[in-house]
Amino acid sequence: MSKPKVAFYWCASCGGCEEAVVDLAENILDVVEAVDIVFWPVALDFKRQDVEQMEDREIDVTFLNGAIRLQEQEEMAKLLRQKSKLMIAFGSCSHLGGIPGLGNLWNRDEIFQRAYHEVPSMEEQNGKHPLTHFKAPEGDLELPEFFDTVRTLNQVIEVDYYLPGCPPTPKLLLQAVQAILKGELPPPGSVLAPDKALCEECPRNESKPEKLLMTDIKRPHQIHIDSEKCLLAQGIICMGPATRAGCEALCVNGNMPCTGCFGPTSKVLDQGAKALSAIASIIDYNDENDIQQVMNKIVDPVGTFYRYSLPASLLQRRNMAHLKKETGS
Repeated sequence: MSKPKVAFYWCASCGGCEEAVVDLAENILDVVEAVDIVFWPVALDFKRQDVEQMEDREIDVTFLNGAIRLQEQEEMAKLLRQKSKLMIAFGSCSHLGGIPGLGNLWNRDEIFQRAYHEVPSMEEQNGKHPLTHFKAPEGDLELPEFFDTVRTLNQVIEVDYYLPGCPPTPKLLLQAVQAILKGELPPPGSVLAPDKALCEECPRNESKPEKLLMTDIKRPHQIHIDSEKCLLAQGIICMGPATRAGCEALCVNGNMPCTGCFGPTSKVLDQGAKALSAIASIIDYNDENDIQQVMNKIVDPVGTFYRYSLPASLLQRRNMAHLKKETGS
């Protein structure tokens, strides 16, 4: 029998998901022996035309990481979907939008204005920024269109499974590959991680008070964190109650709070709203001004509660049309 054909591709992300494949260490040898990697341009010499020349559904499974920010990424996602039997959204960015999704707080013009005109590292304010088309002596040059809105993978193509995490742990990745090879995958649309909150597998769960209350909110660098005590009980915002388990509590074991990269469980409609509601419910004040004072200590609410999930949330992005109407700009 021929080996299953597998593809890996990288869209708008940091590349950590590609590192997760390498982090399989010696186990990667078992994967390479069991499958035929037919497309992995970050590691091997593959080109777009190699995929275009394949038959439809010739690839057994594609692991695609990264959100969809550019026209080229949208095109490649659609091409790989056409050529693949199974499409797996690999990591937080393709699953939920990830860190690139925070770009939805602005539009393309604002991002370009900041990146090419206003940042302190710009020595020459020449007024130029990337163009989609440019006529050069060598011929017509073209760059991919930069979209106003970052989208999750399933907002562009049909996705069969989701492998969460920033990045997914090598353990989860290996389990996913083994499930594919054995034909033991769950129903389509499933997230390939336990469907329970991280708090349930947190090593500090037993230290959480029976009645958890907060009178102050602190950032991790502001206090000496007790490595055995529930982070919420220490006044530190932890996304554990609103985040799916399966990461082996790596951040908590590193004495840092969960930031939510595994996304919500199937019972949560909006991860950020769930987390915000959880925090608001344990603020131990009744006076509105006292409550407001505590909540004001959340320096970056969107970056805290929607760090990985803004494009996948009910909000999806900032309403730029509404903003322009209000400001008259």
